[in-house]
Amino acid sequence: MSSTPSSLYQKIQQKEADQTPFFSLEFFPPRTKPGAYNLFAKFDKIQQTGEPLFIDITWGAGGGDPSSDEYTSSLSVASIAVDYCGLPTMLHLTCIGSTKQQIREILDKARKEGIRNILALRGDAPPGTTYDPATLELPYATDLVKFIREEYGDYFGICVAGYPNQHPNSPSAQQDLFYLKQKVDAGADFIITQLFFESSTFIEYVNQCREIGITCPILAGILPIQSYASIRHLMKLSQLCPPDEIITELERMKDDDEMIRAYGVQLATKMCQEIIESKVCFGFHFYTLNREVAVREILQNLNMWNPNGTAAKGLPWQTSANERRAKEAIRPIFWSTRPKSYLMRTNHWDEFPNGRWGDSSSPAFGNLSELYLFRSAGFNKAQKRKIWGETLSSVDDVATVFCNYILGKISRLPWSEDSTVAAETKKIEFQLIDLNRNGIFTTNSQPAVNGLPSTDPVHGWGEAGGYVYQKAYLEFFISPTAFSQLVEVLAEFPFISYHALNRAGESRTNEKEKSVNAVTWGVYPGKEIIQPTVVDPESFPIWKDEAFELWRTEWRDLYEAESMSYNIIENIYQNYYLVNMVDNDYVRGNIFAPFDKLGITNPTQGLVPNN
Repeated sequence: MSSTPSSLYQKIQQKEADQTPFFSLEFFPPRTKPGAYNLFAKFDKIQQTGEPLFIDITWGAGGGDPSSDEYTSSLSVASIAVDYCGLPTMLHLTCIGSTKQQIREILDKARKEGIRNILALRGDAPPGTTYDPATLELPYATDLVKFIREEYGDYFGICVAGYPNQHPNSPSAQQDLFYLKQKVDAGADFIITQLFFESSTFIEYVNQCREIGITCPILAGILPIQSYASIRHLMKLSQLCPPDEIITELERMKDDDEMIRAYGVQLATKMCQEIIESKVCFGFHFYTLNREVAVREILQNLNMWNPNGTAAKGLPWQTSANERRAKEAIRPIFWSTRPKSYLMRTNHWDEFPNGRWGDSSSPAFGNLSELYLFRSAGFNKAQKRKIWGETLSSVDDVATVFCNYILGKISRLPWSEDSTVAAETKKIEFQLIDLNRNGIFTTNSQPAVNGLPSTDPVHGWGEAGGYVYQKAYLEFFISPTAFSQLVEVLAEFPFISYHALNRAGESRTNEKEKSVNAVTWGVYPGKEIIQPTVVDPESFPIWKDEAFELWRTEWRDLYEAESMSYNIIENIYQNYYLVNMVDNDYVRGNIFAPFDKLGITNPTQGLVPNN
């Protein structure tokens, strides 16, 4: 068991010490699988453009067993956010009505899934039951905090709830503060407050906490008002009532939800600005109700939503927030457009290979059973046919689909989890279009880069002050006839290495040895060279199986068996080769030169300079 304190708690402490405003977001688990897919896609966008310090997942709001393995359970949603979306995540946990053994089982599951942070709550008694503390093993949140610390030491960061307007069950505000201090003294690391409607309420509350010796960080809980009905429902549930002037304004505009939403954004922005100016707190926890648009507007008003629009990359690929994978530093390039697939297939590994995946010491890849977890909600058969072809009359129709994706006319291909083409693809867009028009279907690529700053908005990654490099890489499906022609021409280009496999596993390569080829690396002051992306011939057959399977399950099966459309995709699935090519001359090379010689690409278009 790790005794290292949760890194989230350390980050919060550092932000507060530096007086740097930060935010976190709360979500509840969805009730349906399509709702889960939609929420995961939302997590992706938030991670890429918002950069919250963390998110948290409420306990059991979606119905069912919140600790089950279903995608809609609290525990599963939290673990997916950590592993596959790269979001540090806190899990709510209520203790009312649970035995210590039941809580232990949940926490053991959470630890196994890499969740390091818990919001410890008492919770509400189930409807129709009477709350009798004397009959419970863990009657209060304080007891839950003590239990977690006794059983797990410092492994979990623990958050508890504070109530600026007093918990409705507390006899007095003073007694409520006493209960909060008990929770902190029992081992809580930080506090998130219940919502409030005026900044003065929160500021006074924090000062009262400090006066009685509560020194840990206190994050302000913010719930933007978004509609008249929702605020009325909230008032009933929380037994909180906004000030008269807010009620008056809401009554005035109660028939215009858009006006109310704009008013809620304005009100929340003003509260946050006043709290920052007071310097009692720099952290804001937003209750999104799974609708983050208004929250994003507030954070943009505060200049806290990432102003650059995309998150800074520590590595060329999105890192997992699971601390178990913290030392993972190398991945095969084959999964760069399907990173979640790679994470799923390796989530059972205890250690991660240092550049080799096929030797006897490396663990086996997982199977294909979970590959479709991150489909977009509603991305069903009808929608796939709409963007990939209601019918196909020839291979040219398949080529059109690939070209449309590169041009941004459609949002998705089976081989890409992202709905947008990578920004660096613009540099080689014309060449990729030429390849696809000629029936060479590209699934992955990167242009050559020779010493661009690590802060470059397109190619950069890692800390500032470094330089990044990469070899040109191409991956594509090609017919046997065209492949034979390409192989003949490749003999004239010794700096270009290739490896090809068809579905049956027949292999062709010009490499003499099965060696790992670093295709991305970075040089930083005072560090060894980092090479996070490689071409590994031992893992290529694993990717080959997945890449071919996507033709069949994602595209071919959209059509009736033995129809023309079905048979066109089936022919590609059965007969084409999957090829990866690397131009090892990243300074003067041109990976498209063999295709220029074959008359497939246009050498007069050239490449966009990268330095």
